[in-house]
Amino acid sequence: MFAYYLRLSLASLRRHPALSALMVLAIAIGIGVCMTTLTVHTLMSSDPIPWKSDKLFAVRLDSWGPDRPWEEPNEPPPELNWRDATALMASDIPPRHAAMFKSMFTVQNEDPGFAPYMVEARITHKDFFALFDTPFLHGGGWGDSADKNLEQVVVLGKVANDKLFGGENSVGRTIRLDEREFKVVGVLADWQPVPKFYDVNNGNFDAAEDIYLPWGTAQPFQLRTAGNTNGWKPENIDSFDAFLNSESVWIQFWAELPDTETKARYQAFLDAYVGEQKKLGRFPRPLNNRLSDVNQFMSERHVVGDDNRVLVGLSFLFLAVCLINMVGLLLAKFLGKAPELALRRALGASQWQIVQLNLVEVGLVGLLGGVLGLGLAYGGLEAVKTLYASNDGNDVRLYALNLPLALQAMAIALAASLLAGLYPALKVGRLAPAGLLKTQ
Repeated sequence: MFAYYLRLSLASLRRHPALSALMVLAIAIGIGVCMTTLTVHTLMSSDPIPWKSDKLFAVRLDSWGPDRPWEEPNEPPPELNWRDATALMASDIPPRHAAMFKSMFTVQNEDPGFAPYMVEARITHKDFFALFDTPFLHGGGWGDSADKNLEQVVVLGKVANDKLFGGENSVGRTIRLDEREFKVVGVLADWQPVPKFYDVNNGNFDAAEDIYLPWGTAQPFQLRTAGNTNGWKPENIDSFDAFLNSESVWIQFWAELPDTETKARYQAFLDAYVGEQKKLGRFPRPLNNRLSDVNQFMSERHVVGDDNRVLVGLSFLFLAVCLINMVGLLLAKFLGKAPELALRRALGASQWQIVQLNLVEVGLVGLLGGVLGLGLAYGGLEAVKTLYASNDGNDVRLYALNLPLALQAMAIALAASLLAGLYPALKVGRLAPAGLLKTQ
């Protein structure tokens, strides 16, 4: 029966091409606008590591000044200083934890003719890779000794490995970073978490770094941060060691806490540490240490702004306006073929069968509108990318319409069209056939 209804619906749409095109266009424009904003919002607010986001915690200590919090109403800084990060790494409570910061280098491979270029790097501990389940193409991370002592080893991201070694297995080969040689011990597969949750303070949607160096290189090589550095206290910072001993915050810190008991123990450890530091004259603010899981941390750091949510709401209001226009068009179309439907009733069709026939036609309009709407959404995302994407292209992933979102668009189009067509279908289905037949 459905195939029969579908053939009748196609014939009906062909008989009134202009009216059919208007209905398809109405739903397509609404879907195009909705999916443009919804795609950006969905990718911005998605859980970047859903299988363990409730076990990964951003560690924050309220080391800010006494006069005001880092951010109202009472938010602690999102980062730590060197002294506190070093102290927290001494804890054996988390099964995995890592301090980290962003840096920059000039990189060159073994070929003297290769043109050096600037690359973003992450200085971190060995647990970084296990914390965030980073996939490896070749090799692996470094050992514990590289975090405590100077070992000139490096893990490459896929982009860096492709550029430096043509995508080959580069484990065992060397690269030069600012005129120092480092041995490649691992190569990551394509790993681009969206958002970049582990360092939202330096770019919510930046690409992951291309180079990873062990923590043990930071102090001997006096590696500077390329990220944000914030401080509340006037200090004379005239050397690298003075910077490390200052109250400036610039280091991200993450810990894996697999259960509530481990989290409670670690929270107690943090509070005890801050209590000891208070006795030394540090941490003038009231106790306010935070352990925020991935999604809590992104919410607290306002990764998705309120303006983005407002735009999504406005786009659905626009879709509602398109649907109201579609209701009028469908009502006019169905009333126009009321004599035909009355004849079907007279030949034995029930009211529900007439409603079903009309809804199949409405559903067909919705599917056609959804397909056209996807094309409009793709064009809209390309326009948004052109206008708002960063110059380095790191955030282009936010403007990509993937398969789940495309299926979601088709589902919205079908549901919206059926909702819009329900009233016209029911109204025409209830018309008495006798009066309509007498007028013919």
